[in-house]
Amino acid sequence: MVRCFLIHTVCPVSALSAGECRVLYSRFFGPDEAILSERHRELSPEERRLLQKEKLLVVARKVLSAVSLSREASGRLLVDHGPGEEALALQDADSGVVRLTSGRPFSDEASALWLGVQSLGFALVCEPHENLLLAEATLRNLTRHCLEDLHMLGQGSEVLLKSSRVDVLLSRLLPHGQLLFLNHRFAQSLEKEVVAHMSK
Repeated sequence: MVRCFLIHTVCPVSALSAGECRVLYSRFFGPDEAILSERHRELSPEERRLLQKEKLLVVARKVLSAVSLSREASGRLLVDHGPGEEALALQDADSGVVRLTSGRPFSDEASALWLGVQSLGFALVCEPHENLLLAEATLRNLTRHCLEDLHMLGQGSEVLLKSSRVDVLLSRLLPHGQLLFLNHRFAQSLEKEVVAHMSK
């Protein structure tokens, strides 16, 4: 099961200092940990929302750190791809896995798979027993659709304004946080369905 999916910045943005990131989109799957935890059960809905937001920021910062280290180690120059060059941008993306120990930020251990595409980071937080190859394929597929169908590359692309369309993508490609095993025929039919929904 996937715990959450998030899109955030991995490069400095004018409003943020170096080393900071901004969560642009997030979606939790499954029950809220704060409701299940005796320690947090008394929190108000607003306090629980803030707690979830803090957890997402911890994940985003860990991914930001991993992307920065990966880019420094590779020594490659970051090439800015524009609209229409989404496939190249995804091909040049940095990727990896970050282990999240129990208590930091979730009560149980988890794995965060990430892709760094130019200034955007895409991450899936999975249960520790999940198939990471399947999770990576799902993350790449989600990222490809976000880049191609929602035109997230280039100036003026506002992820915040496209959250309902990202929700549609997630409901098709990651229903209720479940990773799907896709054979070729099912993948093609799902692809057509997603493209049809995105073109509306």
